Amino acid sequence: MYKDTKFIAIIPARGGSKRLPRKNILNLNGKPLIGWTIEAALKSKYIDEVMVTTDDDEIIDISKKIGAKVPFKRPAELSDDTSLRPKVIKHTLDYYKHQKEINFDYLIYLQPTSPLRTSDAIDKAIEYMFKKQADAVISVCKVEHPLHWSGSLPDNKDMKNFLSSFAIRSRSQDLEKNFRLNGAIYICDVRKFYEQSCIFLKENIFAYEMSQDVSVDIDTKIDFLFADFLMGIRY
Repeated sequence: MYKDTKFIAIIPARGGSKRLPRKNILNLNGKPLIGWTIEAALKSKYIDEVMVTTDDDEIIDISKKIGAKVPFKRPAELSDDTSLRPKVIKHTLDYYKHQKEINFDYLIYLQPTSPLRTSDAIDKAIEYMFKKQADAVISVCKVEHPLHWSGSLPDNKDMKNFLSSFAIRSRSQDLEKNFRLNGAIYICDVRKFYEQSCIFLKENIFAYEMSQDVSVDIDTKIDFLFADFLMGIRY
């Protein structure tokens, strides 16, 4: 099933980050943050090409030393805060197709801000995709608190309409379970991606559930410290 199927892992890593400066190369439990994702992708049984797309020279050097391919420096117009994921992916796939004459069957988008995601999780997500005969699989985890216990507040913080009567009467275990994107794994059929210019396909797309303890998505210093704590327990 996998023998003639070509997978490319695309790891996006801009040099700029406003909330946590230089986060992609900060030292997390003994190695640069991006190193955890590169190594997980390299250990996958199925991924044929592990590449990093970045605009930053230091990230290029670090990524190459760890073992990832960095075949180009990402152009400035795809490297600011407003750059959209589909454009970054298309730029990468187009480069391989036209400059290296290499076509891939599936893309696996792996954000370096999910360092607790392992090679085993990547491989299981790929196997799950084939089991479901899906065109795309995206990782999720359970929401930490019931959505029924959240709501909007007016400026004066009046809570009289904050929760429904149902939510007030219910125990957390009795409420419907909800899920959120955890940012760790995005897999998509390349042909379908080109057709829809998006990895969130309109149909034949399924969720791959991961546990909350491996679903930390680093965006702030608190996220980073929490991930470092969990890494310390694991290793």
